[in-house]
Amino acid sequence: MEVSRLTLAELLAERRPHRADARRNFDALVAAATEAYTELGADVAMEEIARRAGVGIATLYRNFPTRTDLMEYVYLTSVDELVRYGRQLDRADPWAALSGWLSRFVTHLATKHVLTTVLTRESAAYLPSREAIYGVADPLFELARRAGAVRADLTADDVMRLVFAVTAGIYVDDAQRERAIGIVLDGIRSPAR
Repeated sequence: MEVSRLTLAELLAERRPHRADARRNFDALVAAATEAYTELGADVAMEEIARRAGVGIATLYRNFPTRTDLMEYVYLTSVDELVRYGRQLDRADPWAALSGWLSRFVTHLATKHVLTTVLTRESAAYLPSREAIYGVADPLFELARRAGAVRADLTADDVMRLVFAVTAGIYVDDAQRERAIGIVLDGIRSPAR
């Protein structure tokens, strides 16, 4: 018997408290953790996150019993933002929509790399986040392919795996990473364009 999985939206909603005061603390913790992980890395002390959120350490642990729970939730919120961005893109120019979303995806991967280290295939957040990302990538890619903007011999999965590989590299600076992604975009674009 297959166990049903939650969607990204369901997973986010399930973990977020219902009471207004509890939601304020929860949201403050997520915002503080997002900022702290970006500035200080994955090893930032939980006490530092609680301090930045303006709550006690007990409140942090009541909402997020483990460091992994907090990191997963922060990652899920960033995936949700990425997905929302992709859904609101103007699709009148399929190439602009796809390349714009892929650029945003690269930024997401670069800035959230520290969080992806806790996301294993066994994580409850893995499949919902993957499905949500591909739920945006697949239609954008297909639209661009039907418009003749991308190579016909590629799939969205090919492109996503290539982007994952390129963003996993260590770059001297952001400009070098942008050049690498530019090479990827040039490589997936239809030769007729």
